[in-house]
Amino acid sequence: MDIKTAIQYCLSKPHAEETYPFDESTLVFKVGGKMFGLVYDREDEIGLNLKCDPASAIALREKYSGIIPGYHMNKQHWNTVVFDRDVPDEEIYKLMDYSYEIVYDSLTKKQKASYV
Repeated sequence: MDIKTAIQYCLSKPHAEETYPFDESTLVFKVGGKMFGLVYDREDEIGLNLKCDPASAIALREKYSGIIPGYHMNKQHWNTVVFDRDVPDEEIYKLMDYSYEIVYDSLTKKQKASYV
């Protein structure tokens, strides 16, 4: 998967928004004002930070060299998927879905109701 496809997929999520809260080049995906993804580009490496439960985060890091602790994030709850490594596209889609779901599920009833 390439970063362009990942960006399009994240933005296709219901009520997802594209923001640049840190600087002009760090793309952040939010739902309900909460971050579920962050794109970074450093030293010829492009990655996507995604929220993950702690147990799964460790298991994924052990399984794939392309999944590392979240770059500039809480290492317990965030993983970084580094593109052009060994993570299959299907797995990246699952991780994007899961990150979105974790954040969406954490929204209040009032926040969710505002989307109806």
